[in-house]
Amino acid sequence: MIRVWLTPFSTNVERVSLALAHKGVSAEGVLVDPEDRSEVERVSGQDLVPVADFDGEIVVDSVAILRRLEELHADPPLWPSAPARRAELDVFVDWFNRVWKVAPNAVTEMIEGGASDQFAIDAHGAEMTAALGAFEALLDGRPYLFGDGLSAADCIAFPFLKYAAMRDPADDELFHRVLEDYQRLGDAHPSLSAWIERVDAHPRAL
Repeated sequence: MIRVWLTPFSTNVERVSLALAHKGVSAEGVLVDPEDRSEVERVSGQDLVPVADFDGEIVVDSVAILRRLEELHADPPLWPSAPARRAELDVFVDWFNRVWKVAPNAVTEMIEGGASDQFAIDAHGAEMTAALGAFEALLDGRPYLFGDGLSAADCIAFPFLKYAAMRDPADDELFHRVLEDYQRLGDAHPSLSAWIERVDAHPRAL
C-alpha cells in the first residue's frame, strides 16, 4: 500500500491523485493540518506535501513521486515509451515547474508581503494570461496535452490551469485566487476549456 501525506486543496497533491487513479493504484491518504506539519517533517525531513511512502521508501516532490509511480506501475503509462517523445514531455514538465510557476508564485509572495508594486504584479499576471495561448496551441487537434490519452503533462498542469474555469468555494488559498484572477478563459481558448472539463472528469485516488 502506498501512503501519501496531503493537505486540502493542494495542487501538487492533486497531481499525484490523478496519476494514482489513472494507473488504478490505491493509496492511503494521511491528512495533514497545514498549520502543523510536524508529522511531515518527521517522516521526510521537510515540510512540503505531497510525501509518499512506497513500502518504506520515502519520496518527496510531486514529480519525483510520479516518476517513481511510473517505475513501479508501468501500465497504463504516464510517459511515452519512445525516447524522443519521452524527452519532449520531460522538457514540458521542467518548463512548467521552473518557468511557468514563477509568475503565480511571485504574485502570491508579493501580495503576502504587502508589496505596493502593482506594475510588477500585473506584469507577472500578464505572463500567466499570455501562457493560456500556449496551452491552447498544444491542444490543437488533440484531446490531451501530449496526445490522445492522459499523460504526466496533464497531471502536472491541470491542478493549476483548472483555476481558469473553476474553484471550490471552500478553497480560499491566496495562491489559488491568484491562479483564478490571472487566468481568464475566453473565446480564444475553446480547446483549453474543453480540456479542463475533460481532465476534471478523470477520477482521483485521494
